[in-house]
Amino acid sequence: MAETATSPERVVFQTHPERYRHWKLSFQGDVATLAMNVQQFEPQRPGYELKLNSYDIGVDVELADAILRLRFEHPEVRACVITGSLDRVFCAGANIVMLRTSTHGFKVNFCRYTNETRLGIEDASANSNLRFLAALNGTASGGGYELALACDKILLVDDRNSAVSFPEVPLLGVLPGTGGLTRIADKRKLRRDRTDVFSTIAEGIKGKRAVEWNLVDRIAQLSKWDEAVGQMARELANEVQPRATQGVQLDQVEATIESDALRYRYVDVKLDRTMRTAELTLTAPDACPKSDAEALAQGAAWWYLRALRELDDAICQLRFNEPHIGLILLRAKGPAATWQTTDALVASSKHWFVVETRHFAKRTLKRWEGSAKSLYAIADDGTTFVGTALELALGCDRIYVLNDADRPVQLGLTQVHAGLFPMANGLTRLETRFLGTPDSVGKVLELAGKLFDAETANELGLATVAPDSIDWDDELRLAIEERASFSPDGLTGMEQNLRFAGPETMETKIFGRLSAWQNWIFQRPNAVGERGALTCYGTPTKPEFNTLRT
Repeated sequence: MAETATSPERVVFQTHPERYRHWKLSFQGDVATLAMNVQQFEPQRPGYELKLNSYDIGVDVELADAILRLRFEHPEVRACVITGSLDRVFCAGANIVMLRTSTHGFKVNFCRYTNETRLGIEDASANSNLRFLAALNGTASGGGYELALACDKILLVDDRNSAVSFPEVPLLGVLPGTGGLTRIADKRKLRRDRTDVFSTIAEGIKGKRAVEWNLVDRIAQLSKWDEAVGQMARELANEVQPRATQGVQLDQVEATIESDALRYRYVDVKLDRTMRTAELTLTAPDACPKSDAEALAQGAAWWYLRALRELDDAICQLRFNEPHIGLILLRAKGPAATWQTTDALVASSKHWFVVETRHFAKRTLKRWEGSAKSLYAIADDGTTFVGTALELALGCDRIYVLNDADRPVQLGLTQVHAGLFPMANGLTRLETRFLGTPDSVGKVLELAGKLFDAETANELGLATVAPDSIDWDDELRLAIEERASFSPDGLTGMEQNLRFAGPETMETKIFGRLSAWQNWIFQRPNAVGERGALTCYGTPTKPEFNTLRT
């Protein structure tokens, strides 16, 4: 189906609380409040109004930034209240007109980004001594309720009007796109019949029934609202200890944007739009901190954190702003000793700042392999795939290693490969790679701390292919040209099926269903056709459905 919707303007992923338009972040002791006050006439691009605290990518970029700053800049905070600033409205969910006027690819990437933000909230609760309370001061619909589901507890105002709801099926002909059905079933463990009823009632469920069905944890009358919010926030805060009294301020990591490149301090992205490829090079510096104190002294300028933040931004830039780039060619450079020394610190440290950086690395790796792009790691002359850099390579679909003694490559394992950065399936990348031969994992890890060449990498099963210099150029060229010739839709489906072998988790369910359900349902005429529900929503025209079951 041809994409005729309005092309979105370039999405910017760097912001700061002083520039927030849609959220207000405030603090009272060890409790933070994130108040949602979406500015109706300030959408990310022209063409729609953000009514009733409905959100677009710009709103979620600010939310993601706020969560990241809570983790790094405010380790003293133990609980965060997420609430709304509008009267009787918490959040109406993703803006419908924004979805209707976006390309299909943008819609799916938007859902993926918001999923990652909500998973980041859950990760902060699990690993950063930071609990979240969704204080629903009014109705929470669709994505608004999905945001609440990512929190540890949900408090709903009992004012006879406010409800929680998933109106996507009855009103829009689509599904809750940011993990809603998965979370009410797997996280809050609603009964199947009640989940079925809830997901088909457009007006939702409120009051005591919402508590009885475990859709929310508590309700509070409007007259006692502030007291109830404060009490629940204090209960959550008391569950954990503060990580520190002083945080680390995060600087900006915006790229220098050229016509065919994105250039950061440690990350460089070269674009070939004719071939639909991007060459992404991550370069480690010559020197690096060796201790917690040295890393803390450098703060946000610590090369490891800075490079990861640049990589994270580059991934998002390529997703949203370069939709026709289909293949990313990854190279890693810099001294092997820098990778080894840094990984040793990251793996062994118990200092809150280094630990927080470790979790950011984990989330960035997940975003890397969760992208709708083909990923090839290219280990050719001058590259150094060691430790975290090798972990990035293991997240790729293929690893090409040049086997030429005159043009040496360096590869090596460090402590990070033994479980520091689990994938969405809960396994390490080595465990996922060798799912059929689990004994291979131990054999590979025996080389941790040592550097090895292309031939050894091939023997260990870490290389997809390891051509010599005679075949290298042709082999790589053919692999790139072949990939470019395939259907992007088919490749996305194939890659998302192959990247997460092994056990299924709530996270893999969310993204698996996103790539399957949303890619399919968002394309169907019942949703986006001339008389589809998403097309007709908010207009006098009633949707018409093709009633064939498929």
